[in-house]
Amino acid sequence: MIEEKIVDLLTEKFQEEGFQDCFLVEIKLSQHNKVEVFLECDSGLTFRKCQKISRYLESFIDEEQWLGEKYTLDVSSPGIGKPLKMNRQYRINIGRRVEVFLLEGKPQTGKLIEVDNDSITIEYEITVKEGKKKRKEMTQQNILFENIKKTVVKVSF
Repeated sequence: MIEEKIVDLLTEKFQEEGFQDCFLVEIKLSQHNKVEVFLECDSGLTFRKCQKISRYLESFIDEEQWLGEKYTLDVSSPGIGKPLKMNRQYRINIGRRVEVFLLEGKPQTGKLIEVDNDSITIEYEITVKEGKKKRKEMTQQNILFENIKKTVVKVSF
């Protein structure tokens, strides 16, 4: 019930100028009245946007007493290391290195270069044997979403 109210509030907030490229990824309700709201923005989620959205939600939660007197509200991005859940998350990570865990077979790591409605394309380096010599070349692999268990953005330093 509280989740539905938060979704409705966010849907309204995301119509406002400056927030139109934001979208909800997940809401988690935990014990002790802790609410975690995970968001993304096509242009990148800033601390300032999180702060404004948090204050916006708090005003309604406080006024309506949805969670009583004591609660914790965290508004943030899902963070590095959390699996991508939505097509839109894949799109904002084009150009980044990802690890794709498939339903069958071993994980594949590469640069996310394309996303469409049904699949992603990653690019990675392979070693090709030519007689006694080996050379490296880039190859691309198209992976259907239905074959993906999870995808995680890899941090590059």
